[in-house]
Amino acid sequence: MTDTIFALSSGAPPAAIAVIRVSGPHAGTALEALAGRLPSPRRAVLAALRDGRGEALDQALVLWLPGPATATGEDCAELHLHGGRAVVAAVEAALGALPGLRRAEAGEFTRRAFANGRIDLAEAEGLADLLSAETELQRRGALAMAGGALSRRVAEWRGRVLALAASIEAALDFAGDDDIADDGGLPPGFVQGCLSLGEELEAWLARPRAEPLREGFRVVLAGPPNAGKSTLFNALVDDDAAITAAEPGTTRDVLVRTVAIGGVPFAFVDTAGLRDEGAGTIEQIGVARARAEAERADLVLWLGPEGEGPVDRTVWEIAAQCDRSDVPTKDHAQYRLSAVTGEGLDALRTGLVNHARAALPLPGAVALNARQHVLIADVASAAEEAARCSDPLLAAEHLRLARVALDRLIGRSGTEDMLDALFGRFCIGK
Repeated sequence: MTDTIFALSSGAPPAAIAVIRVSGPHAGTALEALAGRLPSPRRAVLAALRDGRGEALDQALVLWLPGPATATGEDCAELHLHGGRAVVAAVEAALGALPGLRRAEAGEFTRRAFANGRIDLAEAEGLADLLSAETELQRRGALAMAGGALSRRVAEWRGRVLALAASIEAALDFAGDDDIADDGGLPPGFVQGCLSLGEELEAWLARPRAEPLREGFRVVLAGPPNAGKSTLFNALVDDDAAITAAEPGTTRDVLVRTVAIGGVPFAFVDTAGLRDEGAGTIEQIGVARARAEAERADLVLWLGPEGEGPVDRTVWEIAAQCDRSDVPTKDHAQYRLSAVTGEGLDALRTGLVNHARAALPLPGAVALNARQHVLIADVASAAEEAARCSDPLLAAEHLRLARVALDRLIGRSGTEDMLDALFGRFCIGK
């Protein structure tokens, strides 16, 4: 954190404008070295940039942003250059030649913002999702998280936990006072307060999760060889991504393609044909992977014999190849279609979009990721355990565990490995 870092924070050149960010204790010195002066704070001014030998680099707009009221909480500078590769490379070389400056690592600007209290961990996770958002649903969900919607709710939960803990402390300090403790040794309203908090947390745990929204609603195409899976897969992703042939066992591995249909993110998965006899060693591996994919699917499109699909997942019976007279029909198929002629495909796409929308978070709603879900579950469990305790000391310990989990949720405590993994998702200039 004593280093001053710099990086290109706009798109890769060539571009009309390239923005280089500088953050750290030597940001002002660096700006003055290149621009010849330090402009008024938070005012964009035109300046001629020169390197250490006095050679011209570019005519640029520069901004001086003294901390701590900046994105990173440190002194910052921005250089808005012409976006040619040579211009960007020359300015970066000039910055790198200055003492105390170095190139930023992936996510280092955001990590400094976190370390300096400008954002918390939940907001940083939302920002990471916002940078990778490809659909409107993903953008709105990530924007809610990055804007602090979950963080504000965590602050409220933490306040309630602290209030409950304070009432327990009062009960322990004034155990003989009838106005403080009830007959069970717990303060009046304590049990109901814990149960109410637990119920609210359980409602949050029941919400749709963030993973299907971030990674795409996972739809697995499954069935025996030559059932039309790969042909349907190609039609759904609008690309000849999978090899199709009459020979059984053509698909031997898992093939995944992410696409957006109607603004909804999907991850379609083509799998090897399921059969126990006649499969070679390599195909058997593909069959095992196909079964594993079906087990983690949000929805399985079953193209095999009716009623023989997976039993522990949501399964739609698909009567594929309806243009062929030699294919057995299904009595209770949700959709009858032909990926070759296009019959029934629009109806299937509409059904997929409607089904996925019902399973995904509402637009703009906060969705918990796996890490957040586990920690909120820990808080809910601790609150419910505290409500069941008759011993104030045990109840106080459960509330302490609840507070620790809430602190970990927003990054007040955590491990460096987890932080490295999170900020490693960011680009260099973020």
